[in-house]
Amino acid sequence: MKYYLIVGEASGDLHASRLMRSLKKEDADAEFRFFGGDLMSAEGGTRVKHYRELAYMGFVPVLLHLRTIFRNMAMCKHDIVEWHPDVVILVDYPGFNLDIAKYVHARTDIPVYYYISPKIWAWKEWRVKSIRRDVDKMFSILPFEVPFYEQKHGYKINYVGNPTADEVTDFLAEYKENYDDFCSRNGLDSSKKTIALLAGSRKQEIKDNLPAMIEAASRYPDYQMVLAGAPSIDDDYYAKYVGDADVKIVHGDTYPLLAHSVAALVTSGTATLETALFDVPQVVCYETPVPSLIRFAFNHIIKVKYISLVNLIADGEIVQELLADRFSVDNITAELGKILPGGSERDKMLEGYAEVHRRIGETGAPDKAASLIVESLKDKGTRG
Repeated sequence: MKYYLIVGEASGDLHASRLMRSLKKEDADAEFRFFGGDLMSAEGGTRVKHYRELAYMGFVPVLLHLRTIFRNMAMCKHDIVEWHPDVVILVDYPGFNLDIAKYVHARTDIPVYYYISPKIWAWKEWRVKSIRRDVDKMFSILPFEVPFYEQKHGYKINYVGNPTADEVTDFLAEYKENYDDFCSRNGLDSSKKTIALLAGSRKQEIKDNLPAMIEAASRYPDYQMVLAGAPSIDDDYYAKYVGDADVKIVHGDTYPLLAHSVAALVTSGTATLETALFDVPQVVCYETPVPSLIRFAFNHIIKVKYISLVNLIADGEIVQELLADRFSVDNITAELGKILPGGSERDKMLEGYAEVHRRIGETGAPDKAASLIVESLKDKGTRG
């Protein structure tokens, strides 16, 4: 069968590549065409566009690139119709993907599946109307999305587990490098323990968060700061914000970095869950424009109590979230001190991580999703 996948960022590329691998196990004749990244390309098929050409974050960048965004949308719609896959599989990235879903549903007989729901439970909940109308099947990776969709909105979904748990578990089962070798390979000081800096995958996130992260972590000189380089960001961009600080950058080594770090400063996103699954205590850092307005929105408009996946899954405050008016170098410094070895909150946070592990459940998310996708498509074909 023919599968058309669309992702818009690095984490989507990772999750979609694992799903493609699982689909090939279920369907020996699987053909892929996609908007995606290098990891998806490694699984085979035809890449139409790299996600780097799609990812614009924030009002101004989106406004400045509207013509490019609309051109990419039009190209994607035309390409889907021309290739006519057996299914279109969307991965998060709602601004782009929900428009594609609307078009495909209205203009073709191609089923639309969603793997990894948009975070409409936090913001723009009204989008559930278009999901119910345009998406034939939703495959969820967050356990709290089941009651949100099924009980609150009467929309049946499939919870398949969280692929990040699979990715971390598989990595830890195979990774054997010790700390000295890791440091030697990356030019680090093995006599110092490591604080990991995960400043996001988009330029705006890095610009907003990295300088404060560096300043806070530098106040603990007995530790070394190591920055996880995002796949789409080069060192020249990081240099603008690292300056003269003693920060090492590692590329393509985020999981080894987390495996060897004693604490982390993390920008909200999938990285918060990855950090928790590695049992690395963390502080979530997220600077926003107009902090007082964002705090008002968070208290009165945004539908969730937390921004990190760790706290959302646990349904409680496991990690500190320093966003909006709580984001400051002094606050980051203070919270980091509490979770470093010997810190007052370190053990409590590690205990909270155990609850996150429990709620996510068993591994095998890509395989479960692939099995359900292929089974449903074969059933659709049988019924004509």
